Amino acid sequence: MRQAILRVGFYALTLVAPVLPAHADPLPAGFVRLADIAPSIRQDIRYAGTGNFLHRKVNGYDTPVCVLTLQAAQALAGVQQAIAAKGLTLVVFDCYRPARAVADMGEWTRNGGPPDPQWYPRVRRGDLIAKGYVGELSTHSRGSTVDVAIARADGQSVVKPACGAIDAGTLDFGTGFDCFDPTSETAHRPLGNEATANRKLLVSAMLAGGFKNYAREWWHFTLRHEPFLTQRFDFPVSAE
Repeated sequence: MRQAILRVGFYALTLVAPVLPAHADPLPAGFVRLADIAPSIRQDIRYAGTGNFLHRKVNGYDTPVCVLTLQAAQALAGVQQAIAAKGLTLVVFDCYRPARAVADMGEWTRNGGPPDPQWYPRVRRGDLIAKGYVGELSTHSRGSTVDVAIARADGQSVVKPACGAIDAGTLDFGTGFDCFDPTSETAHRPLGNEATANRKLLVSAMLAGGFKNYAREWWHFTLRHEPFLTQRFDFPVSAE
């Protein structure tokens, strides 16, 4: 009789217990996946694959998705809405970057090596930190920094820059994303007229959306009023 009562009690509990998802959301409070806020923004997350300056996946990037603070994602959605009226779209290459990824990049540079004609044509690998191209710390780890470019929404604009990401399908910015070279400085001159105009377009759109540019990288922007100004995070980039 006691066993029967226990079985009945167990079945009753299973009927009222909530069904949990197979994978609980690991994002800390205040973070979102950009696709949930602005699904039309194109994502080309380079550090989750081999198409980056390390030529391999970076530690901490489990999935090629953009994770940001809610405030940064909402601000980026506003920029996307503004440029969509011109038949354009944002393309993000990196968003939140785990602290373990920053450490992985730093350790990789310290292994040394010659220049790379695609990614850092005029500096040796072991000098990337000293020259300021790779940081010991990164604003990306605070969750409100994004590496971004602009492309035509119809996908017809494809350029092949000599340095940086050469297959991103963006407008002409003079270099590709992650070209570690003085030509990537936002105000670098001379550039072609089209590249100069496109950099101005990107900076203007991002400034209007509440972001500020890092002068040494035309693609690098941080939300002006970021919510975690003094914090760095290390949770992995994941899809769920």
